Parts: sequence; C-alpha cells; structure tokens
Amino acid sequence: MGFVRKTETGKWKAFWRDPTGSQRSKVFTTKKDASAFLAETESSKSRGLYVSPHAGRMTFGEHAAAWMASWNTEHTTAARDRSVMRTHVLPQWESWPLAKIDHLSVQAWVTELGHRRARATVAEAHRLASAVLRSAVRNRLIAFNPALDVRVPKRRKTDTDEQIISRPTLRHVLLPKVPERHRALIATAAGCGLRWGEVAGLMDDAIDLEAGVLRVVRTVVEVAGHRSFKPFPKSVAGRRDVPIPGWVRRLVAEHVERWPSPSTSPVFANEIQGPIGRTAFRARVWRPSLVRAGFIGEVRELGEKKFEARWRDKDGDEQSLETKTEYQAVMEIARRHHGGLRFHDLRHSYATWLVDDGVPPNMVQRVMGHERASTTLDLYTRRTADPSRILAALGDDEGDDL
Repeated sequence: MGFVRKTETGKWKAFWRDPTGSQRSKVFTTKKDASAFLAETESSKSRGLYVSPHAGRMTFGEHAAAWMASWNTEHTTAARDRSVMRTHVLPQWESWPLAKIDHLSVQAWVTELGHRRARATVAEAHRLASAVLRSAVRNRLIAFNPALDVRVPKRRKTDTDEQIISRPTLRHVLLPKVPERHRALIATAAGCGLRWGEVAGLMDDAIDLEAGVLRVVRTVVEVAGHRSFKPFPKSVAGRRDVPIPGWVRRLVAEHVERWPSPSTSPVFANEIQGPIGRTAFRARVWRPSLVRAGFIGEVRELGEKKFEARWRDKDGDEQSLETKTEYQAVMEIARRHHGGLRFHDLRHSYATWLVDDGVPPNMVQRVMGHERASTTLDLYTRRTADPSRILAALGDDEGDDL
C-alpha cells in the first residue's frame, strides 16, 4: 500500500509501488490531492489499468518512431503511411508530450487540416495519429486515446468520382487516341478488369492468347520511384484466371509481335525492358490520350504555330493558355485540368459492364479478385442509368390496358 508524507517545503508527496515493485512518488499541493491520486493509482493497479504518471512525458515523435519501426506491412503501404506521417502528422505533434495531447487539440487539428487538404488525406492523417496514441495506451504511456470520437470531414461525391466509360466509347473513341505502343496495355486493363500493378506486371508465362486466358500471379509495386516485382497479387483472391475478350487478344498479339520483350521482362515494358512507371504513364500517356479523345479540355488552332489550350481548374473555372504547338497545348491540359477519367476507372467500368449484363455477382467477384462479393457490389459497380431494364423486369408495357 502507498502512503502520503508532508515535505519540508509544506507540500505533500504520495509514495506507491508500480506493478514491477519499484517505488514511485509524486508531489502535490494539498494532502487531499495526494490522497485522491494515491487511491486512484491503487485502484488502477488492482484493475490492471495502471499508467505511470511520468510515462506521458515521452513525446509523440519518440513513440511514433518506435511504433513505425515495428511495422510488418507491405512496402507500398509502409511507404504511403510514412509519407503521410512525415508530411501531415509529425509537423503538428512530433514535439508534444503524449500526456499533453487532448481531444480538443486533436479535433482542432483535424478541422484545420480539412480546410487545406482533401478529405481522404485528412482521414489518413487522423488514422495514423490515432494509431500512435492507441499504441501509447497499450504500452501504458497514457490512460486513454484522445483521438477517439474525433469528427473527420465527410467525403462528398463529385462528378469526378468513379466515372464509367462504355465499351463502345472505350474501343472506338479513347483507344484510337492512345499511342500505339500503349494501346494494348489500356485495352487489357479495361477488358480484363486489372489493377495497374497487375497489368504492368504481366509476363509471357501469364498470358495464353490461344486459350484466351491470362493469369494474375504477380504485380509490380513502386516505392519512392523504384519499381519491383512482387510474386503474388494484392490478396489470396487476387490470384486468378481471367478470360481475354477477342478484341483485346488481337491488340495484345499485335503488341507482342511489334514490341517483343525478353521472358524476364513484362509484356508491356518500357524502353529499357523494365516495368512501366505509373506516374510517368499517367502524365505522358493516359492524360494526354484523354485530351486527344475530347474527354478533358479543348485544343483550338488559332493560326500558324498558334494554339489555345482550354481547361477547367479545381473550382470549375475555365482557364486558357496559348502555345506554339498542338503537343504543348495537349500536355498543358493534361497537367492542369482538374478531374477526368482515372486509369483505375477502367476497372470500375469492367465490373459495371459485367453486372449490368447480368453476370452473377459471384462470377464477377472471382474475375475481379475480391475476397467478398459485397466488395464487388458496393465499391466497384453502380446501377445502370437505363430505366427500361427496370420497367421490363416489372412487365411494364405501354400497350397494356389498365
């Protein structure tokens, strides 16, 4: 049992032993405060909830470093989280003692961050800060997690979210505007519902054009600009066989014949036979193709060696810039226009095509590589906008008499 003793300065010191048997003490102004603290300490020990009153002196940054060192997540996940931690979390909390962080401070930080950053970024920053504080609770450094019940800004859907492209538009409008070397890559991603890493990691041993099947067995991961092969997909369900549509098979066959790659290189390799970089592909191939196809921005010819690039910024306001060449105008729009079809939207579109065409959800789940059918239905598909299918299912016929 602990005890309270008056000091020579007239204050009161509480003495107790922690769960390891070591004696601890803390000074208070009054005997009442010292006794109340001692009673709470003994109660916490008996309930297994003891937290040293001095443990919270450790800074957030010190514990965050120890917590991150214990990670055993995928390299891509760890790199993403370290970036968010370094950019958004540590600048605010690194020097704060853990015990000084309270709920109001965390809520104020999240609210202020929401004025400057996207909702997804705020949510990730809050998730990581809360995880560090949760670890501090588990390690008996603080008594509770002050990041709990903090309100994060709600995500608002915009017209750039989960866009769907139709099959005819993809094949006859977008693909003809894609550079020939990369046309088969985009066709394969759209026609087989592959993630970027899966299509970038395809090799000869995973494609059987004669049988019309490709196997997702590996992916390409990119961390800090360095690309490497991972010998397994995103999840167990991600390892799958996917049928290849005839029009995709023809494009892939033409690609393999025109740009052959060694067996140790991806089918859709870059100029040095390595995996294509996602960021470079987006900037140099994907976004310019959207411009040429008329999906984003507009290029106007004003005269000899004079073009105008027109695009909309994040606020929806129209902007323009004169350039000397059409190529420059296209690249300016590709870089500056806000929104537009994303590469991953090809995967959204693939799932939507299948569901809208009546393919059973469990079959869609398998070819998409999802562990649960609910993921397929909730995240990657949407209801068709054509009301005639609903009316037909209800037996609605304008010729019927009432």
